[in-house]
Amino acid sequence: MPGHHRIFEQGDRCERAYVVAKGSVSIVQAGSDGGQAIIRFIAPGEMFGTVPLFTDHMLPADAITAEPSVVLSWSEADINALIDAYPRVSMNIIRVIGTRLVELQDRVRELATQRADQRLARALLRLSRHDSSGELAFPLRRKDLAEFSGTTLYTASRMLTAWARAGVLTSIGRRILIHDRAALHSLAEGRPPP
Repeated sequence: MPGHHRIFEQGDRCERAYVVAKGSVSIVQAGSDGGQAIIRFIAPGEMFGTVPLFTDHMLPADAITAEPSVVLSWSEADINALIDAYPRVSMNIIRVIGTRLVELQDRVRELATQRADQRLARALLRLSRHDSSGELAFPLRRKDLAEFSGTTLYTASRMLTAWARAGVLTSIGRRILIHDRAALHSLAEGRPPP
């Protein structure tokens, strides 16, 4: 699929479960006022769009490729047949859903209790966990990162520039490379970097 391709739309009926084989997908939710927020980034190997298959079948957000991507999907009947044939699949799905629930609870707490710089540092740590090189697995505009961390574009840009000057990271185009994870952890905890 090309970049910026809409896989499904918020409010549509969920018919399939998806997994990213290559590339990345943004999960974007719109509010009643039309404002949008990036809820999650999906990396290669991660499933998305599965929860509605087991609830009300209504998709709670849009899924949009963040870059050219390969996305695989299975119908609800295929998923149910897999679960029947291999009960371990249901445990894996429960584990994925549980992990996402914990992550969302953490993000709600962060929005309620932490400053913008802490939320941005945590977002960068969360997004870089897939790559030991420190490069974020997702091509991000600063606007995307601001939405994901619950801050403004101005604030996110100002912090990223300051952290780049301090040697914590490098931001080139839509790619971010983290050089000092320890400093980013300190910033996420509200402490000055070591």
